[in-house]
Amino acid sequence: MSMVLVAAIAFVGTHFLLSHPLRAPLVGRLGEKGFLGVYSLVAAATLIWLILAYRASPLTPMLWPVGDGLWAAVTLLMLLAAILLMGSLIGNPALPDPQGRLTVPAEARGVYAITRHPMMWAFALWGVGHILVYPVMANIIVALAIILLALAGAALQDRKKEALHPQGWRQWEARTSYWPFAAIAAGRASFGRFGMHPLAGGLVVWLVATWAHKPLSGWTAGIWRWIG
Repeated sequence: MSMVLVAAIAFVGTHFLLSHPLRAPLVGRLGEKGFLGVYSLVAAATLIWLILAYRASPLTPMLWPVGDGLWAAVTLLMLLAAILLMGSLIGNPALPDPQGRLTVPAEARGVYAITRHPMMWAFALWGVGHILVYPVMANIIVALAIILLALAGAALQDRKKEALHPQGWRQWEARTSYWPFAAIAAGRASFGRFGMHPLAGGLVVWLVATWAHKPLSGWTAGIWRWIG
């Protein structure tokens, strides 16, 4: 179990180090493409280490009982995560631009009305859901690592964007929120106008991912627990 924890710390820590304090000096020495190569190699190596450590870890008792009610709640939570993920792939000003430009939408719609970091919150919700339905120590460690990487990464991304594009990103922050639904509750954004890409795409991803859970992990997930 200690190896899972060490691998999780390495996975998260190297992401933060390479994305922030080490990025500028490494780009200066290696260039942008060289840096991306190093970043990808380290990310892949630490992820493989984490997976292998997880698979080799002992199975510990579940910390609480998991019944159909909790599974149903997490199934809906995973649908929201899938919608956020698919919606984040289009019109997302947080995604890197090859020319270094920032294009901010005039208003927050769809998933961006929920949060300006829909991709990061999709990963975080994935982590929360997996902790709730499989509360064993190794899984909790891995899921918490994903949650920390996603949410702390989103906050650091805000700081980086504010430094690179102070006016544009602060305008986007004023229309949106870091925390889900906070901008809607404050009246800065309106719920709705998702479009078919996040809704239909999220539904397909949710159905396929939960169906694939059984052959990949041995656990039936999502609606397939009741209709499989």
